[in-house]
Amino acid sequence: MVPVDDAVLVRGRLAVPAGARGVVVLARGSDSSLQSPRLAQTSRLFQAMGLGTLLMDLLTSEEMEERRTRQLRFNVGLLGMRMAGAARWLQREGPTQGLRVGYFGAHTGAGAALSAAAFRPDQVEAVVSRGGRPDLAGAVLPKVRAPTLLLVGGADTLGLDINRRAYEALRADKRMDIIPGATHHFQEDSELEQVAELAGEWFLQHLGGPRDAAEETAAP
Repeated sequence: MVPVDDAVLVRGRLAVPAGARGVVVLARGSDSSLQSPRLAQTSRLFQAMGLGTLLMDLLTSEEMEERRTRQLRFNVGLLGMRMAGAARWLQREGPTQGLRVGYFGAHTGAGAALSAAAFRPDQVEAVVSRGGRPDLAGAVLPKVRAPTLLLVGGADTLGLDINRRAYEALRADKRMDIIPGATHHFQEDSELEQVAELAGEWFLQHLGGPRDAAEETAAP
């Protein structure tokens, strides 16, 4: 279980390879991340590249079982704060203590990742959105400081439009890559491998290793 604030625990799965060069928080949004085979495969590919991973749910088990209102399930501000809470926990605990953190968001998790990056910029070094809804971060997109990579399927017409508008709103170092032939779901193994390769390279470029002592002292 991952403590995302003083009173909330969510399910998570942490894996840290030896000599990890950073740790990535992966979340799907309002649906269970731990039950997503595509996120699990991406997580394993990141680990093979030398990145630690935390695959996490953004809603508690009780919230998912109760099928609460759309307002809760699409509240990217709430989901983003939980993602930021997980990053704070990772930077303070055991094998990930001091490692730089990246966010990988799919579906509504993309909006949550960007919301978290906007509200708590001190806790994240890079963000990747995979076929997601970065537009859900809305007015806070220009506040994101972390370098951001948007990955979109070439056959996802609606997703391309959504991501292009979000890309224009971002003011941070940014890039948008289009995966030819992929749909919103990135169903083919080859598509997921391409996503993981592009995202992993982005994280390795921007995470780079542990924070140094001076930076830890200066962090808010």
